[in-house]
Amino acid sequence: MGITAIVYSTKGCIECDYVKQMLDAEHIEYEVRDVLANKEYQQEVEKFGFLGVPVTVVGGKAVKGFNPELKELIELAKK
Repeated sequence: MGITAIVYSTKGCIECDYVKQMLDAEHIEYEVRDVLANKEYQQEVEKFGFLGVPVTVVGGKAVKGFNPELKELIELAKK
Protein backbone atom coordinates (compact mmCIF):
# COMPACT_ATOMS: atom_id res chain seq x y z
CA MET A 1 0.00 0.00 0.00
CA GLY A 2 2.88 2.38 0.72
CA ILE A 3 3.15 5.48 2.82
CA THR A 4 -0.10 7.41 2.98
CA ALA A 5 0.68 9.95 5.70
CA ILE A 6 3.53 12.14 6.89
CA VAL A 7 3.93 13.01 10.56
CA TYR A 8 6.13 15.99 11.30
CA SER A 9 7.36 15.60 14.86
CA THR A 10 10.24 15.90 17.32
CA LYS A 11 11.75 13.49 19.82
CA GLY A 12 9.99 13.61 23.18
CA CYS A 13 6.79 15.13 21.77
CA ILE A 14 3.90 13.42 23.58
CA GLU A 15 1.20 14.62 21.17
CA CYS A 16 3.37 13.36 18.29
CA ASP A 17 3.47 9.93 19.94
CA TYR A 18 -0.34 9.96 20.30
CA VAL A 19 -0.72 10.70 16.59
CA LYS A 20 1.64 7.84 15.66
CA GLN A 21 -0.17 5.44 18.00
CA MET A 22 -3.50 6.39 16.45
CA LEU A 23 -2.15 5.82 12.93
CA ASP A 24 -0.66 2.48 14.01
CA ALA A 25 -4.00 1.42 15.49
CA GLU A 26 -5.71 2.24 12.18
CA HIS A 27 -2.98 0.43 10.18
CA ILE A 28 -2.05 3.59 8.31
CA GLU A 29 1.53 3.64 7.02
CA TYR A 30 3.35 6.90 7.62
CA GLU A 31 6.71 8.57 7.37
CA VAL A 32 8.07 10.45 10.39
CA ARG A 33 9.90 13.68 9.66
CA ASP A 34 11.81 15.16 12.61
CA VAL A 35 11.74 18.95 12.17
CA LEU A 36 14.72 19.41 14.51
CA ALA A 37 16.88 16.99 12.54
CA ASN A 38 16.16 18.55 9.15
CA LYS A 39 15.58 22.26 8.48
CA GLU A 40 13.73 21.43 5.23
CA TYR A 41 11.07 19.56 7.22
CA GLN A 42 10.50 22.63 9.41
CA GLN A 43 10.11 24.71 6.25
CA GLU A 44 7.55 22.21 4.92
CA VAL A 45 5.55 22.56 8.16
CA GLU A 46 5.67 26.35 7.82
CA LYS A 47 4.35 26.11 4.23
CA PHE A 48 1.23 24.48 5.69
CA GLY A 49 0.90 27.52 7.96
CA PHE A 50 2.06 25.91 11.21
CA LEU A 51 5.02 26.54 13.49
CA GLY A 52 4.80 23.61 15.91
CA VAL A 53 4.31 19.87 15.79
CA PRO A 54 2.74 17.42 15.41
CA VAL A 55 1.52 18.13 11.92
CA THR A 56 -0.01 15.21 10.04
CA VAL A 57 -0.37 15.37 6.27
CA VAL A 58 -2.48 13.13 4.02
CA GLY A 59 -3.02 13.94 0.37
CA GLY A 60 -1.89 17.53 0.75
CA LYS A 61 -4.27 18.21 3.67
CA ALA A 62 -2.55 19.06 6.97
CA VAL A 63 -3.81 18.89 10.55
CA LYS A 64 -1.96 20.33 13.54
CA GLY A 65 -2.03 18.54 16.87
CA PHE A 66 -3.87 15.53 18.20
CA ASN A 67 -7.52 16.47 17.71
CA PRO A 68 -10.80 15.33 16.09
CA GLU A 69 -9.70 16.59 12.65
CA LEU A 70 -7.14 13.81 12.68
CA LYS A 71 -9.95 11.27 12.28
CA GLU A 72 -10.96 12.98 9.03
CA LEU A 73 -7.39 12.58 7.75
CA ILE A 74 -7.39 8.91 8.73
CA GLU A 75 -10.55 8.38 6.70
CA LEU A 76 -8.84 10.04 3.73
CA ALA A 77 -5.83 7.77 4.17
CA LYS A 78 -8.02 4.66 4.11
CA LYS A 79 -9.37 5.48 0.63
